[in-house]
Amino acid sequence: MSTHPVPVEYARQTNLTEAQYRKLYDRSLRDPTNFWSEMAQKFVTWYKPWDAVLTGSFEKLNMAWFKQGKLNAAYNCLDRHLGTRSKQAAIIWEGDNPDEVRHITYAELYEDVCRFANVLKKQNVKKGDRVCIYMPMVPEVVVVMLACARIGAIHSVVFGGFSPEALESRILDADCHMVITANEGLRGGKVIPLKKNVDEALINCPQVRKVIVIKRTENPVSWQEERDLWYHDLMKTVMPQCPPEMIDSEDSLFVLYTSGSTGKPKGILHTTGGYLVYAAVTHHYVFDYHDGEIYWCTADVGWITGHTYSVYGPLLNGATTLLFEGVPHYPSFSRFWEIIDKHKVNIFYTAPTAIRALRREGDQFLQGTTRESLKLLGTVGEPIGPDVWEWYYSVVGQSRCPVVDTWWQTETGGILISPLPGATPLKAGSAAWPFFGVEPAIVDDHGNEVADDQMGKLIIKKPWPGMMQTIYKNRDRFVAAYFKEFPGNYLTGDDAKRDSSGYYWITGRNDDVLKIAGHRIGTGEVEAALLHNADVSEAAVVAVPDEIKGEAIYAFVTLKVDIKPTEEIKKALIQQVRKSIGAIATLSYVQWADTLPKTRSGKIMRRLLRKIANNDLTELGDTSTLADPQVVDNLIANRLAVEESSRNN
Repeated sequence: MSTHPVPVEYARQTNLTEAQYRKLYDRSLRDPTNFWSEMAQKFVTWYKPWDAVLTGSFEKLNMAWFKQGKLNAAYNCLDRHLGTRSKQAAIIWEGDNPDEVRHITYAELYEDVCRFANVLKKQNVKKGDRVCIYMPMVPEVVVVMLACARIGAIHSVVFGGFSPEALESRILDADCHMVITANEGLRGGKVIPLKKNVDEALINCPQVRKVIVIKRTENPVSWQEERDLWYHDLMKTVMPQCPPEMIDSEDSLFVLYTSGSTGKPKGILHTTGGYLVYAAVTHHYVFDYHDGEIYWCTADVGWITGHTYSVYGPLLNGATTLLFEGVPHYPSFSRFWEIIDKHKVNIFYTAPTAIRALRREGDQFLQGTTRESLKLLGTVGEPIGPDVWEWYYSVVGQSRCPVVDTWWQTETGGILISPLPGATPLKAGSAAWPFFGVEPAIVDDHGNEVADDQMGKLIIKKPWPGMMQTIYKNRDRFVAAYFKEFPGNYLTGDDAKRDSSGYYWITGRNDDVLKIAGHRIGTGEVEAALLHNADVSEAAVVAVPDEIKGEAIYAFVTLKVDIKPTEEIKKALIQQVRKSIGAIATLSYVQWADTLPKTRSGKIMRRLLRKIANNDLTELGDTSTLADPQVVDNLIANRLAVEESSRNN
């Protein structure tokens, strides 16, 4: 794989050079106490300093960061910036309709947060209470999150596209007594019935006493007089000042649910001090953030990326963060690029799913936009194939914007492995190097580190400040999921390999590994080979039993618009995978798929693909996070044709 040097056009003052990165990284492992102490003092304001930077260990699972330190998340995101940034835009909001735009200054956001913090207090919300937030991507969602943080309440944001059943389970697990929502949401020109969904969810949540509703549309909704309250009415009754609570570093900031492959969703609990430090430091260095730049992370705040890199990270660093209510294809597939030009976005951070979908539609949708304001591109959520990376880099970024291909998880709180712009020569498809304080290793099933270019299980050997505290109300599951298999290490659940230059390549989830005739092959490797074909838009591969090889490869392939499936394309795909990986990776089945089953955050749900490929349809498990359940029915219906075709061949 060829290496791209830092683009010549990126000849500007970056936050780091390669030599500086290596020096800082070495120090962060050798002297973590002083390293993180300096970072915490530089990036976060404290009411009271900590007694110890880090106590506890992975061995005893009693880690605590900045113990006894006192601070407040909302103060750090707002109050401390007012002296220098009161008139600067904290948020640029682009509505689903391109004609709807709002600019909210730091002073305006501060006043709204204070008002809503007072609203919460008047409704008897106290420090430690959990508050469920089920809202569209409007500025008020940031107001509500920071107002909770201001008074020490724990926010639990649920993605506004989730079903009533998914919402209900999260409300019950977190024991929320208040829900904050909107009457409706708007997404891709469609109306999302948020209040209606809340009403359905609350039938089985009798502990919820109040529902506060933002008025996003003019359409009427059902109303319970004793329970339901209008946001705009409440905001008129309170003062725009609210002193921030003094919060302990180890007090919980938020709980955020992530779906497990089986069982109910896991409530990932993050504490305040370590998370804020890590969010600020990673945002500053990974995105090479400089004062005055316009920063856009496309993630919804219902996901950890939205928490850390749409809200907390940029606001901690005094940035202008762009919030987008809509989708990349509405009103046209040019929407992302038009927004970049319209608001002169400098830093753009999105998911491989969106990049693949836009690439599929063709380069014509970039025409008419210049994207000349861009200086940095980012990707997050799952591995990005080298060919998709190259399109993002050369076509979208015009070969002048470094791509930070970031790897991290809900559990990690922030980015763990990523190129650093200006410091890291780029390799298409590689997450590159570990961030400060992060010591990864790749091990076999027995915990032994594997050689370079060998795939194994990715673990992290030392604690880092942004990591989760536990799974809410389920410490046993926390220990079993992340620390039981390799005691003393954090098990990421991902497979990876490291090349001889120290670059990390994420190859897929542990349970997505293909074991063919004794060889371990990452699903990501096979999918990257499929994406190398110019006709392919997306691909996902899973394993099916094979009498001779143990497992065989079953590929689901989505072709680009206007490309029709043919036997010639199928044969070309089989040959491409053999050429890229070897004969051992020969595809046994190819199923054409108009669309792949994805979560509402855009990740391909391979668990369902495994069940479809293996004809295991009796129990599909939790499908509440699917963006379009009909996709699964279509794939099941088409599977028989694949079987018949394979028998005939």
